[in-house]
Amino acid sequence: MGNLNSHYDVIIVGSGPAGLGAAFKIAQNSKQSVLLIEKKKISSGGLRNDCKQNYTYPVGFPLEHWGKEQADELLKEVASHLNPKMETRLNIEKYVKRAQKLGVDILAIDQAHVGTDKSAELIRGLVNQLKELDVTVALETEVKELLSNDKALILANEQTISFNHIILGPGRADYDWMQEQMDNLNVAYSDNIVDIGIRVEMKEENYSIVKDYYDPKILFPNKVRTFCTNSGCAHIVREKYKGYYSVNGHSLSRDKKANKLVNFAMLKTIRLTEPVVSGQEFGKILGEMVMQLTGGSVIMQRVGDFRLGQRSTKETFNDDLYDFKNTLSNAVAADLSLSMPAKILRDIWEALKQLDTIVPGVLHPSTILYYPEIKTYSNKPQFINDNFMVKEGYYIIGDGAGTSRGITAAWASGIRAVNDILDKES
Repeated sequence: MGNLNSHYDVIIVGSGPAGLGAAFKIAQNSKQSVLLIEKKKISSGGLRNDCKQNYTYPVGFPLEHWGKEQADELLKEVASHLNPKMETRLNIEKYVKRAQKLGVDILAIDQAHVGTDKSAELIRGLVNQLKELDVTVALETEVKELLSNDKALILANEQTISFNHIILGPGRADYDWMQEQMDNLNVAYSDNIVDIGIRVEMKEENYSIVKDYYDPKILFPNKVRTFCTNSGCAHIVREKYKGYYSVNGHSLSRDKKANKLVNFAMLKTIRLTEPVVSGQEFGKILGEMVMQLTGGSVIMQRVGDFRLGQRSTKETFNDDLYDFKNTLSNAVAADLSLSMPAKILRDIWEALKQLDTIVPGVLHPSTILYYPEIKTYSNKPQFINDNFMVKEGYYIIGDGAGTSRGITAAWASGIRAVNDILDKES
């Protein structure tokens, strides 16, 4: 990072898809000075890990903020930057018919996938394009706080920089920092929604639908859904959050040798009411419980053991029926039912049984259930206009603000915020 000016017309915090979408829009349509701040060496989140993109409304677009016409229009703009190569989707009619009999919906989504091994190259290319458009990009630069009375921020190195407009897109992982800034700015918000679930890992032959549909979007009763399916060279990963680990899945590009495994999440959306109103805290409590039970890791359990009502042990992960090795080596064999709230577990298990009817093989005894997968999707700021302004000159966008749930919608939310700034300029 070179020397930064003391003032920029527009500052964007976070170089995820929301921040990138905003940066491209302002740089290509205005002469205003722009600073893009990123605390890491490279953008993280979904853009870095796996980089799976959905291009069909309403996937990723919260209905309270988006209509189909507007989303479809901005998705064209998103695609012009990400240049997606769409996955094929074939022969899913038989699965759709089976699902309909059970009251389950299978959505037909246009999708693209980059792969974790190629996403860094994509991100660096996008950042270099922004630099060529005269955007100042400050990597490994952390924002300490926003000043409450002046349009200015303080960096971790104590430099103060003022601005006319600021767009905040820090992502889900920095929800607590975002809450501190909203408290400081007197911006009202709520965070009462959280997704709690498991990640399922199995042999590809037991989830044959992925041969025809890369990332099946399946909606079950009781607000349970599949999320982020990975196949080919697919792996489970463990991600560090504040106080606990959450599992996640990713896959490498088709250039890498396939391991013939599949993983996907089964998530249940929880909407909390009084007296517990913080989804972030609820997720943290559940994650910390797992940390206590595992000695500081996450749980894995074979379906065969779960059905018998017995915990999995190291010994049950053997070479008999259980004929593939878990890809998350530091998960602890244990009992899922000891740590997952009964209502959530019951609804997810019911959805898995329905899925096994739609795609027979899902509940093979060897299938592994990892827990927890927790998506503390967002703070929900109180916006004062339709383009995600929370205070004159301040915008909050992306998954961390509830304006999106995924790469393409996050990018689109950045465009919307900048459209508001451009309207004021004209």
